[in-house]
Order: sequence, then C-alpha cells, then structure tokens
Amino acid sequence: MHASTSRSGIRVAYLTLEAPRQGQASYAHVFEIVQGLRRLGFPVDLYLPSYTDAAVQPALLRRFLEHIRLQALLIARFRRYDLVYVRGHNMAFAAALVGRLTGKTFIHEVNGPHLDITVTYPWTRHFNGLLQWLQRTQYRWAQALVPVTPQLQQWLRAEGCSCAIEVIPNGANTTLFNPQCERRASLPDHYVVFFGGFARWQGIPVMLDAVSDPAWPKDVSLVIVGDGQMAPEVREAATQYTNLRYLGRLPYADVGSVVAGSMAGLVPKTREDDTDKTGLFPIKLFEILACGVPAVVSDYPGQADLVRAEQCGLVVEPGSAPALARAVAEIAGDPAMRKQMGRRGHELIVRDHSWGRRAEQTADLIERTLSTHSA
Repeated sequence: MHASTSRSGIRVAYLTLEAPRQGQASYAHVFEIVQGLRRLGFPVDLYLPSYTDAAVQPALLRRFLEHIRLQALLIARFRRYDLVYVRGHNMAFAAALVGRLTGKTFIHEVNGPHLDITVTYPWTRHFNGLLQWLQRTQYRWAQALVPVTPQLQQWLRAEGCSCAIEVIPNGANTTLFNPQCERRASLPDHYVVFFGGFARWQGIPVMLDAVSDPAWPKDVSLVIVGDGQMAPEVREAATQYTNLRYLGRLPYADVGSVVAGSMAGLVPKTREDDTDKTGLFPIKLFEILACGVPAVVSDYPGQADLVRAEQCGLVVEPGSAPALARAVAEIAGDPAMRKQMGRRGHELIVRDHSWGRRAEQTADLIERTLSTHSA
C-alpha cells in the first residue's frame, strides 16, 4: 500500500470487492481514480482482492471468503482513515454496517442498479430480494453517493437515498488514449474496433452477426480486444470470418494503439434490465472519443445523448446487427464526416472528461463530505 503527502490531512481507504482486471472497465476506473487522488495529495490505501492478478477467477466460495477477509482487514484499520470510498458492491455490507455503528464517513460509487450482478450471474436471481436490500441499505447509510450517470442519480433518489448524490461520470486517460498513439502493427488497413469485457450484454452476439450482414463493408474488418464470458464464441467466429481479427487481452497501456488506428469504436451494448432508467456511460466510450475516432453506440440514455449532442458518432438500435452493419458502412464511406466526428469527440474529452478532471471532482466531493459530516 502507498501513502503520499496529505492533502488537508485527509486519509482515504478505497475498497473494491470486484477484482479490477486489465482489459475491463473496473481496472481503469479504480486505478485512475486512486492514482489521481494520490497526485492531488491524498494518502489513499487501496483494498482489493488478493486474486486480482490471477489468470482465472476463483470459485464462488473463495471469492466470498476473500470479501470477508478484505473487509475484516479494513475494519481493523478503520482508525487510520478519515473516509472510506467503496466501489459499490452488494457484499460490502459488513464494512458499511461497522462504519454506520462507529460513525465512519462512507462514499459509495454507483455504477449500476442493485441487480446488475444478475446479468452476469443469472443464478443470483434467486436472491434478488436479499441483494437489493444489502445494496439499498448501504446506499441509504452513506454520507455521499457517486453515480456515473444522471439517470442513476434519479434512481437513487427514488430508492430513498437522502444524502448528497453527485454525478461523476467515467473518463479517459488522455495520455494512453489520443490521436497521436502509434498505430499497432499487423492490423488490417481498414477496421473498426471493440475492446473490453466479453459479457453477453456488451453486444458480442450482435457484432458477430453484423460482420456477416450484407450491409457490412467488404473492405472493413472488425478487430476485437479483450476476454471474458463469451471468449469461446469470439475465438470460433475469428476462425470463420476473414474480416474478424481477435487480439485477445492486451495491457491497458497498449489498447490506445489499436483504437487510434481504427475507423470507429463500437459500443453496441444490449440490456434486458432497466438500463433505460439508469443510463449508460461506459469508459470505452470516453476512450474511443479521446483517440479522435467516432463511436457507434446503442440507443440508451447517457451514451446516446452524449454522441447525439456532440455529433461525435452514430446511434443504432440496440440488438440490431443490420443497424450496426449499416452504421459501420456509413462511417467507412464518408471520410470527411468521420474526421469531423473524431475531432469533436477528442476535443470534448480533453476539455471535460479526462480522468484528471474526474479525480479533481472526486477530491472536491471528499472534502465537502467530510466538512459536512464532521460539522
């Protein structure tokens, strides 16, 4: 663990029970915020699962026991910290409960509704009531909440949360993601890119269908970077389609070299929950735009609103492979439009959506929350 020169004497513990793995959004969010706060002078200790760097995620029981161990360690050290910042998780209840009993100041970051976990792990639907209660109770006990979309802010109010709720969206590392990134070698001359975790709701099946759709341009390839639940399907598709290239998982610092050389970045998420109510602002959207290339996004609040308002990409019907193929063809066929969209997106991220800006917003919230809670 690391500590730096104190900013206003504020000591912070950052708890994430989800293991942040390179190539997934949680990795960028956790480490960018922690490093950003440290650069601003906050001593931050990061509490994360011991299996974070393991090649394979351990079994459920091992993860559950690690959640208990990690929170027990943090609780034993509560006196070291002025504030605990939690990346929202149903199983962080123990730390929240002891914090409630001891008067410890808590901020929870909210990346989705209570039941997001059931999308990745359908069997947890049998425990919906308990999972909702665990998460809702934590949020109601908190001194501040940090939703990543305006829609999540409204949802939290409807859930009965009366504390300060401040929207701080995701962001992009403009050093690693920018138009000047050196193009990665051995890639197709013309391609669009998807990168991230391979959960089904990321739109993986839609993309795999789109590359074989008649509307998909014959001289444009789909390059996919990442790993996860649907990796076997992606590998199989890469053996079937000559216009599909699968690069596997790449280090976070190397992804920008793939994105910057593309014609567009794809964010074709498909959800069956209440996404229309809670919105989407995925990290990959900000990273795509930071590289100066257009984004093709599915039509959900948040990401679609930003793309439309800033004219930095195209919006497509969720779950429609033909619509995605047509969007790729439109961008590929109009270089001038593509260049203008990319320029507008890059300027937007540099101006308003860098991780440096996000760290400043988080630091301000921490200071205001402690000032109010200790008053």
